[in-house]
Amino acid sequence: MKPRRMRGRRRTTLLVVAVMVVLAIPFAFPTWWMITSSLKTTSEILQVPPSLWPKSPDFSSYRQVFELQPFARQYWNSVYIAVVVTVGTMVVSSLAGYGFARIRFRGQNLLFLVVLVGLLVPIEVTIVPMFRAVTAMGLIDTHWPLIVIPIFGAPSVLATFIMRQFFVTLPDELEEAGRIDGLSRWGLFWKVALPLAGPALAAVGIITFLKSWNMYLEPVVFLSSRENYTLPRALTQYVDAYGGQMWNIQLAATTLTAVPVLLVFIVAQRHFIQGLAQSGLKG
Repeated sequence: MKPRRMRGRRRTTLLVVAVMVVLAIPFAFPTWWMITSSLKTTSEILQVPPSLWPKSPDFSSYRQVFELQPFARQYWNSVYIAVVVTVGTMVVSSLAGYGFARIRFRGQNLLFLVVLVGLLVPIEVTIVPMFRAVTAMGLIDTHWPLIVIPIFGAPSVLATFIMRQFFVTLPDELEEAGRIDGLSRWGLFWKVALPLAGPALAAVGIITFLKSWNMYLEPVVFLSSRENYTLPRALTQYVDAYGGQMWNIQLAATTLTAVPVLLVFIVAQRHFIQGLAQSGLKG
């Protein structure tokens, strides 16, 4: 009986794996197409029927990515902006989330509701008044709007909500024990609540980094010089003298742009899922 059960389990496992592989094809194929097409000529990319692998792989498009515009500088712009926005959002959202969850004050629920309304307001609605405000402060064509607005504006509302929901689940006994030890409110946050909020902070960090990395509308509105472009804005600039798309070079630049996103997802996916699923202390 045992050998039959083992064979049955193996068949079931193989069937599940086969089904998962088939289901993964629609998700993996665009990435495969992007990478392989970056090694093709434009004519080969547009040929019908399309080929799944370049006839003669050509890596010159990756060199031209850096020759046609300051791509390395633009890459650095995206990296440091995403890192600063991620760290700033984690700091602000953890403080705000703790305040809404653990500090009682008049109008607390109403104020939190007002904050949540920010999730319902699309960036397109507020981009014009933000542009006028940024222009009045003389910050057009600088990175300040891409850093300050996401940290203190509507994009950080989701992060605050995640942190607040986590801090609500912390047992009151933990803070009571901290008060007995003589901790102030800041001490309770810094030494008790924040060390336990690792999963929630990981989820906030991943969501914020990816959102900042893929930000497109704001760079289009606030930036005008190529040296200050971020990657999503820079990807649209690979055109020939007649305004036609240079597909192989654009796909090469897109491949380089997607690398950090793939690395972040591969390394931190477990923490991301844990952070969203966390509903309290285990044990």
